Amino acid sequence: MSDCHALTFRVSSLQDKSIEEQLSMGIRYFDLRVAHKPSDSSSDLYFTHVIYTHLTVMETLVSVASWLKSHPKEVVILACSHLEGMDDARHESFIYSLKNLFGSKLCPRKESVLTLRSLWASGYQVILSYDSQVAARHEELWLAIPYWWANQQTAQGVISYLDWNKELGRPEGFFVSGLNLTADRGYIAKNRKESLRTLTYSNWDSLSKWVEEQIPGSDPKSLNIIAGDFVGPLPLCSQVIALNHKLRRKNSSQIKKQY
Repeated sequence: MSDCHALTFRVSSLQDKSIEEQLSMGIRYFDLRVAHKPSDSSSDLYFTHVIYTHLTVMETLVSVASWLKSHPKEVVILACSHLEGMDDARHESFIYSLKNLFGSKLCPRKESVLTLRSLWASGYQVILSYDSQVAARHEELWLAIPYWWANQQTAQGVISYLDWNKELGRPEGFFVSGLNLTADRGYIAKNRKESLRTLTYSNWDSLSKWVEEQIPGSDPKSLNIIAGDFVGPLPLCSQVIALNHKLRRKNSSQIKKQY
């Protein structure tokens, strides 16, 4: 798994597809921004990205668990982050629910070497990262996955940031290269007809070309997980899958040379 590429789709106001549709499209990494609503007396948690989603976190993850049950050789990475409005008791309650839902499908972080074959052999289908110190208490949870977020509103700004990080060398384990564009308040005020969607679309050609030029694998300057917004309407899925095929052909060629 350390050499594979995955796709992300924020479960938030940026969502165009249901979680099942996203899974069927090939998305295997989900950036889950979790929050408890202020003044909400219930224990329900929601996804948040400026606004709260209608479906609760657990309602959505039940759908993920159901999909995995019918696709026993598929593996997903669920990254729970932000975790706003949560005290220790809410953390523990949420983690208990996650363990109860996914059970033996959860891959413990003690697994030092991950390959699809080893995951299949153990029946693991879920790698669950949790961006809180609470995660250290639970062997089923992985620590927060580093996310390269450029905080830029142009494709060139994003690409420059990602290339700069590549030059520094890849982190150990999983890490995410975010193609996400960011529009600050000043930009929005000056461009009232623009939205994050139109901004993403207008910059897509440059971002797409950069993705196609990436070299998959475990090299110091190779990527691991590629993340983006509006993955449904944009062909990022097929591009990342093409990178995986490129890696497979490369590995196959190296094996043939050994014989």
